[in-house]
Amino acid sequence: MRASIAAEAAGIPSVSIVCEGFVTQAAATGRGHGFDGLPLAVLPGHVDAQSSDVLLANVREIAVDRIVAGLTEPVAVGDAEVAEPSALDVAASGTIDEIYRTYLAHGWCDGMPFIPPTRERVDDFIAVTAHDPWKRLGIAPSSGRDVTIWSIAVNAVMAGCEPAHLPVLISAAQILLDPRYGAEHSGNTTGADALMIVSGPSVNDLGFNHGQGALRDGHHANTTVGRWLRLFLRNVFGFTPDEHDKATFGNSARVVLAEDMDALAEIGWGPLAADFGFDRTDDVLTMARFNSGAIVGSVFGSSPDEVVPYLADGLARISGWDLTHVYGLGQAQYRPLLVVSPIIARMFAAAGWSKNDVRAALFEHARIPAWRFEKLIGEWSNLTSGRRTLVELADAGHVPAVFAESGDPDRLVPIVTDPSKFAIAVAGDPTRTNAYVLSNDGPHGDWTARTIDRSTSTDLVCGIF
Repeated sequence: MRASIAAEAAGIPSVSIVCEGFVTQAAATGRGHGFDGLPLAVLPGHVDAQSSDVLLANVREIAVDRIVAGLTEPVAVGDAEVAEPSALDVAASGTIDEIYRTYLAHGWCDGMPFIPPTRERVDDFIAVTAHDPWKRLGIAPSSGRDVTIWSIAVNAVMAGCEPAHLPVLISAAQILLDPRYGAEHSGNTTGADALMIVSGPSVNDLGFNHGQGALRDGHHANTTVGRWLRLFLRNVFGFTPDEHDKATFGNSARVVLAEDMDALAEIGWGPLAADFGFDRTDDVLTMARFNSGAIVGSVFGSSPDEVVPYLADGLARISGWDLTHVYGLGQAQYRPLLVVSPIIARMFAAAGWSKNDVRAALFEHARIPAWRFEKLIGEWSNLTSGRRTLVELADAGHVPAVFAESGDPDRLVPIVTDPSKFAIAVAGDPTRTNAYVLSNDGPHGDWTARTIDRSTSTDLVCGIF
């Protein structure tokens, strides 16, 4: 799609060849880049599971005619629009059970019980922070729907959020609208899902859990704000199987991860948001999308030199096809996340290590054999054109020289292009020596951070000029 988008932007007509399972995702990608209704030549099945003979036959017998039609016939920009309720329409009425069944039938909820978003509830939710309900923050790139304070609040009421959470939700909506984040990729087939990370005074002021069970549901702020994100993606961004969620498996809804600000202050480390230009005292929401995660349990050792190899091994173990974001689907955009419990962070700090020291050590230890890296970005995933070796990629300037220190296929190479690519957060039970690692999806939901503005809004204040 991106090649077609570049061609169309230059005034050159195009047709994109896609497999049948990617049709709605292709439409969302085109819409997200300002080109809705681009012509598609749809092939049956999936090319990765077809022999060369079957693929060539499908191209000759099916794709060619569709390409010619796409280039010569008028473009039909989507089907007739499906009527949707407007913001103040009564979409459902009756008993709680009847409202629930109506929402289920229309796909407006996540299958769990919810609080009906009556006009009174939504009005009251917004009134606390005095925002203009009809302020439009932007247009959802994957669906074309307006993103308003009202739409944010409707889904927040459904999720069970508190009015005090609204500034966090607005920051999340702004991230989803940021082209650098790429919300139109939220339904890609590998099923990566967003993780919201809160740092700053909001962690304690709004009751986010940063201790035991930091990534488990059950704590009100973490759970409801995390649920809001999935509902908002569903109802505003079209994150449904009928629209553009094409995850093969997907992940369970992720609760908000809150950093342990007290522990960070004690050891003199900055929060994860500091990697994106913010200070320790700033209220910040940081988001990225992750494919998979794993626990690094019972970390043993009393010094950094003893602990780093185990943490690095965890990061290497969860890195698979995602390495195509080192070179391929994205260049130098793979940024895995390491979450360490406060006791591990204190051990590093007691030895005089900064976060950058930890990153540098991880860069040296989080490595895999070159042959495995090359298979993951080429032979096994089929996502990097040409299947070039790392030596060839380094010679062409696509990856750093450290990836090509020799031609030995068993040499160990890094999983990121630079130590700064390791994201590190501190959270979890302060008395347990465990860590958690997550593999991120590169530019398909890239690391993005926004300030959380909890001041009373002046949207509805009249100015005198």
